[in-house]
Amino acid sequence: MPRPLTLREIAAFRAVMQTGTTTGAAAMLHTTQPSVSRLLAQMHNASGVRLFDTHKGRLRPTDEARRLFEVVQQQYLGLDAIERTVALLRKSGTGSLRIGSTPALGLGVLPAVVHVFARQHPDVHVNLQTVSAHALREGLLRAAYDLALSTTPIDHPLLEASTVHHSHTVCVLGRRHALAARPSLHVRDLRGQVLLTLNADDELLAPFNRTLASHGIEAAATLETTYSATICMLALQGTGIGIVNPYVASVFARDLAVLPLRPRIPIAVCLAFPAHAAPSAMAQAFAGLVRAHFREMPGGRD
Repeated sequence: MPRPLTLREIAAFRAVMQTGTTTGAAAMLHTTQPSVSRLLAQMHNASGVRLFDTHKGRLRPTDEARRLFEVVQQQYLGLDAIERTVALLRKSGTGSLRIGSTPALGLGVLPAVVHVFARQHPDVHVNLQTVSAHALREGLLRAAYDLALSTTPIDHPLLEASTVHHSHTVCVLGRRHALAARPSLHVRDLRGQVLLTLNADDELLAPFNRTLASHGIEAAATLETTYSATICMLALQGTGIGIVNPYVASVFARDLAVLPLRPRIPIAVCLAFPAHAAPSAMAQAFAGLVRAHFREMPGGRD
């Protein structure tokens, strides 16, 4: 009576079709020739279909065998694809890593971290995008990023966020500026100066403006722009005093005076993941490198 074929019978049939002999099939399957012959006989009895005949002492597949082999091969090709995917996952997580970052961290922090990650995982494709904090939040919710790094809090119930570093706002000045030789600046020193700041709606600028207002400080003029890197380049030209985070300031520290600002205005770096799925092995590895990088920097974390 016909019954379902076993995986061992199908494997033996496939090996015979590929090698042309039961001896070759036995070597391919790391078994014995009698075992392969027995499995073929069992398969014939179970299926009720004649798969081989003998011609001049050699097995010869029937048309039915060739048709069955086409189907078997398709299934095995699918299994091979699964095995290759598993091997890739075992070796390098998903094989890709999508990172979102605010521009200042993309310039001042992530190049060093990505460099270390790429050396440790040379086969992983890395995609690093620098966008606004709002775009980071939306991208994480759409699963466009595996993780994101921001100097603005990323708050949402569907995201997992933590603070990985604390620092404070700094001033950047051209080295020929009259205040460049000071060890630090107080907001009172900014009275009558040209200030280079981020746009008025930037969340990091709000506490700075409140500090100015609380001390009754008015600037001679304010030049607003979108990126902290632009502020640093303007300061390098001698345009005014820039107010930025220390991460981007560190990129220009060789050419600019970078001075602490008093009273201190805190900045926190947030690392966030989508909460709907567990982080990939590569995302976890990269996050570990991010935390290690910040541990070596002045400042602290929660």
